[in-house]
Amino acid sequence: MKHPLWRSAVFVAALLPPPYWLYQAWTFALGPDPGKVLLERLGQGALILLLLTLCLTPLQRATHWSGWALVRRQLGLWCFAYACLHLTAYLVFVLGLDFAQLGDELRKRPYILVGALAWCALLPLALTSNRWSMRRLGRRWKPLHRLVYAALVLALLHMLWIVRSDIGQWLLYFAWALLLLALRLPGVVRRLDRLRGQGKRRPERSPAGPAPGDLSRRVENRAVAIDGKGLRPFPTLRELRMSTPRNNPLPIKWIK
Repeated sequence: MKHPLWRSAVFVAALLPPPYWLYQAWTFALGPDPGKVLLERLGQGALILLLLTLCLTPLQRATHWSGWALVRRQLGLWCFAYACLHLTAYLVFVLGLDFAQLGDELRKRPYILVGALAWCALLPLALTSNRWSMRRLGRRWKPLHRLVYAALVLALLHMLWIVRSDIGQWLLYFAWALLLLALRLPGVVRRLDRLRGQGKRRPERSPAGPAPGDLSRRVENRAVAIDGKGLRPFPTLRELRMSTPRNNPLPIKWIK
């Protein structure tokens, strides 16, 4: 397994917050309404994990480090897990498991329906985030996983509908999402690839070429290394002559 420490660190970082929040709720450290605070934290955690998941593709494209792609599925599954916990917290702490009131809740608070749609958009992504589904779906797998953008828009709308006037924190998430979506535009991707290619372009060699002494030493070392492995030149070859661009001969002899 590649980058085991990196994967383990991401796993632990995503695993620890919910148990800690539950402990705070159990010890009444979340204020007079711990259920509401827990509900909000789980929802924000799901949104942050969704944004972090979308960060990994631009990071991999910019750095060419495979570790970003290795944790992309892991973060996506954690995002869905947080969304499931967010839904469970709503059913337990707000609805009180009284499903008869669900219809009235949806009429009074339409943002609940928007959040449910965001969860429904994440569901097929979580179910197909495995190699078997990728092989089974083939070319349809990637278009299906573009539902993540619909889930992001619905999640932002769900949060905006809840916070209403106090939108300072929501604006940060919205700006973050806009940046990630902009980095995926074809024109932006081509421009960034072009800039990256210019930065990696090697400097042109001097027309004068390398110094004669350096070239002679490199070829002599190469000949000795080949001879050390038991490989010999043809018997008729006694001397190999090379010249620099300035036509200065460099005699290099094979020693038996």
